[in-house]
Formats: sequence, structure tokens, C-alpha cells
Amino acid sequence: IVHLESENATQIVPSPDGEWVAFAERYHAYVMPFPKAGRTVRIGPGTNAYPVARISRDAGMYLHWSHDGSRATQDGPSRWRVHWTLGPEYFTRDLAGSFAWLGGAGGTADADEAPAPEAEGVDISFTATGDAPDGAIALNGARVITMAGTGWTPPGGWQPEAGSHQAETASDIPTVIEDGVVVIRRNRIVAVGRAGEVDVPGDAEVLDVSGKTIIPGLVDVHAHVGGESAGILAEASWPLMANLAYGVTTAHDPSNDTETVFSNIELLKAGKKLGPRLWSTGTILYGAEGGGSIRAVVENYEDAMAHLRRMQAVGAFSVKSYNQRRRDSRQMIIKAARELGMQVHPEGGALLYSNMTMVHDGHTGVEHALSVPEIYEDVQQLFATSSTGYTPTILVAYGGIWGENWFYQHYDVWENEQLLAFTPRDQVDARSRRRMLVPDDDFNHIRVAEGAKTIADAGGLVNLGAHGQLQGLGVHWELWTFEQGGMTPLEALAVGTINGARYIAMDEHIGSLEPGKLADLVILDANPLDDITHTDDIDMVMLDGRLYDAATLNEVAPRQRERLPLPWERWRTGLR
Repeated sequence: IVHLESENATQIVPSPDGEWVAFAERYHAYVMPFPKAGRTVRIGPGTNAYPVARISRDAGMYLHWSHDGSRATQDGPSRWRVHWTLGPEYFTRDLAGSFAWLGGAGGTADADEAPAPEAEGVDISFTATGDAPDGAIALNGARVITMAGTGWTPPGGWQPEAGSHQAETASDIPTVIEDGVVVIRRNRIVAVGRAGEVDVPGDAEVLDVSGKTIIPGLVDVHAHVGGESAGILAEASWPLMANLAYGVTTAHDPSNDTETVFSNIELLKAGKKLGPRLWSTGTILYGAEGGGSIRAVVENYEDAMAHLRRMQAVGAFSVKSYNQRRRDSRQMIIKAARELGMQVHPEGGALLYSNMTMVHDGHTGVEHALSVPEIYEDVQQLFATSSTGYTPTILVAYGGIWGENWFYQHYDVWENEQLLAFTPRDQVDARSRRRMLVPDDDFNHIRVAEGAKTIADAGGLVNLGAHGQLQGLGVHWELWTFEQGGMTPLEALAVGTINGARYIAMDEHIGSLEPGKLADLVILDANPLDDITHTDDIDMVMLDGRLYDAATLNEVAPRQRERLPLPWERWRTGLR
């Protein structure tokens, strides 16, 4: 027999004595008496037939009951305790503190005086050492495109606030250095300049990269990197590795499973997994009906604060406001984010007027292409005079054939050995072998790229987001579309590096090759300033001071070690 059912609950847990039940629905945790009706009972926060108490202020995960048999006398109320977690905190609630009519700790005799939900728990966090190599490396003889002094700058008089884009400090490092030297100690850049003008430490491992070009690591601010399922995380993740092999050293994923992505983020930070430095919004704040169990209802400001607090608790510095149909709900999310020092990335949704309210209201950015490719001066100036960025995701641009299809039409993608080294063949073949044949003037994505160029020319912040269409290589395709829209190679590189760093407020640490910044860079075999499509001619990638061979992702400096095999590589070698 089915005792209990719920339309939106994600967890239903009876107490050990069968007298009570705890359940989680739309992020909040609740308790109620276990109804013994002899038939299936539908439960939920709005249940009227039985008393229901909300026990979590913000959210409750992993609900479970005490196992110590702690109860009152035989004639008294059950005193089982229910526990749950949120991020680094462990919460406990005694049943007598959940219903006023039970009395006892936290309760009262007044049935109308409901005890407040739990807001503070016990800190169960721990500290782990982040991965950083020892020693120093000097890259000698390459052309160095530092990206210093390029990209977006804030509009006049605008001052950055917590959680917003941070304006990079002025630098005297040239944008392009011929015969350059980059010196790295541990995971930071300590010197950049021309050969003979930079002091190379005596203990540095000197690598000759003459004839090559070094650029900053690529920053993908709309990167759906996917993730494992069923709560089991792989030691080696092909989407993460494919991105790193193609020079993506930073990714911001604006929609992913909260538990999976933040677990992967911590593994990446600790060096237990190979992939770009990763940030994410976690699960989206979906506002429309039909969102089911993940719907994030925002009826008032406290609702907004609860959602932002619970996401911050698990490690997010940004949230994705998705299909919050009421404008005041979106505004309350923004206000809560400003109070907590967080960012708000909305889903564009192909509605131009709605997009404009997103800019007016002060969202961090507009994600996805504007639905109207012809961008006139009013929209250009609106972006230019605001701090709101624009991430057009041109590979999946609205209004016509996706930009992704242009590349399948013009390249034999299924023969790309670098791609196939890190991407399952079925993923590649299904997308690339049966391609369309479309005249170039029928591809709408070029018009979208031209619109992005006009916004950038007016002073707006334009960023690269490849939408996870083809992990790693898709970032380069997205980058190349900006040149199709009229940008110079240097302007396109700014979109893919320093602009993205500023967009996610990380340009103090990434986005350009300057002393003090993290050692994220890409060593190319050709000069992308001559031809932007040279960005995927990758020899080596450095992430956080570790240098990897792009063809294999084996580490080559400061130590030599092979990476873990991917599943299909294990099968080929007989490993299990």
C-alpha cells in the first residue's frame, strides 16, 4: 500500500516509531503527524486535514531522524528529533519545538503561536588544502598576447559593488610582447616582459617556447558542462577534460544540478579531478508553473532572501533567475543578491522587452541572444550606460539557424582527432556527420554577432558563452563568430578572456597575463591575431601553474605525470 504521496516533495521520511513524517518540498523541510487513514494520503505544505510545521528557514536536505530512542514518558508526546543539512550546517529540530500544542522545548501551550523555523545549525565544515604546485617556471621566447589594457571598462562614474564586475587596475604591461617571457611561481604569474628585461629566478625551470604565441586562458561564462548522475561522481570527467584540452581554464555554469556541480567544484579545487576552474549557479531559480519540485517560488522579499541564502550556503556566488514571470519577483531576487554580495544571471528568453527590463533592473547580465538582431542606438546605449553584460551564446542564437550548424557545414568535425581524444564518438557523430547545406547568407547567427559588435562598440560588456554545445571546441567556434560579426581578432580575444573575467567579477585574478594573477594560459602554435581560427592550434595549456600537453592532458611541468584514463580508454586497455 502507498501511504503517502506528494506532487512536489523530493524526500518523505517517517519517524522510527511511525507516528510522524518529515518531508522536503520545494527546498523547505516540514514535519507532520503520520496520517493513518487506511488509504493513500496526499501531503504538502498546504495540507489542511493534518497539522504541518515548516522546520527550516531557508532549506533542508538529507532529512533523517534521531536514532537514540529519545522519547518522553509513555503518556507524553513523541520526542523524536529530525535532522537535516544545508551546506556546511547541520540542523536539529525536536518535535516539541515544531508544534506549539505539544509544549516542551520551543513550544508553548498556545496553539496559535507557531515556533519559528530553524535558522542556525551546527557548523560541520572542514578545511582542505587547495591544489598548487611548488617551484617556478619560465616560458621563454614566445609572442605574449597579455590582453592588458583591453576589453570592457565600466561606464563613467559607475562604481563597482559587491558581487558585480570589478574594474581592472591600470597596467603598464604591453598588450602584445614579441620575444616575451612569462615567469610563474607556484600558481601565480610573477613577471611578464621582453626577453632580457625580465629577471628569471635561478630555481626556475626554463621552457623554450620560441615561435609560439601565449594567450590568457579562455573564460566561458555560459558553460553547461553537464555532470554525472545518481550521486556518483567519476574520477575523470570527459566534458571537463575536453574544455581544459581546448584552453578553457575558467567556466561559469549558469544551470547545473546543485549537489553534483558543487561537489565537482570542490574536487577540482583540491586537485582530485582534472578540468577548468569552475563556478556555477547550481540549480536554477525557476519561477513559472510547471517547474515541479525545483520551482523557486518568490512571492515576497523573504522568499528571495531564503533562495539566495540557501544557494550561497552551498558555495554559489551567483544564481540563475529563470522564468520568474513577475517583474517584482525578479527585482526582489536582485535586491537580495545585492545584500548578500551575489550575482544574478537571468535567462534571456527571446523576449526583447523583457530583456530590456532585465537591464533596467540591474541584472548582472542578459544571457542568450537578443531576439532582434538589428540593434539600434537605444539598446546599444542602454547596455553602454549600465553595468549589465551581454552573453549572446551565438552558437544557439534565436531567430534562425543556429551558429553551431555553420561549423558542422564547413568542417569535417567527426575527423577532429583532438576532439575525439576527449569526447565520445557517439556525441560527435550524431551532431556532425549528417549536416545541413545552407547558403552562408541564410545563417542568422552572423547578424546576431554583428549586433553584439555594435553593443561592444558603444561601450557595453560583451562576453563569450558557448552553451556547452560541443565541449571545448565549441568555445572556439563561439569566439570565431565574433569576428564573423565584425570584431578584430584582438577584440574577439578580449570577449573570450578579460571581458568574461570582469563579467563574473574575477578579473583581479584571471583574464589577462599580468603579475599577481593566476597562472592560466594557453600556448598556441600560431598567431590568432593573424587568423582568429588559430586559437584551437593548441600546444599546451597551463591551469593554476600546472602545464599540460593539450593532446593528452598529461602534466609536463612542474612534474611529469599521466592523467587518469577516461571510460572508453579503460575499456580499450582491459582496465575496469
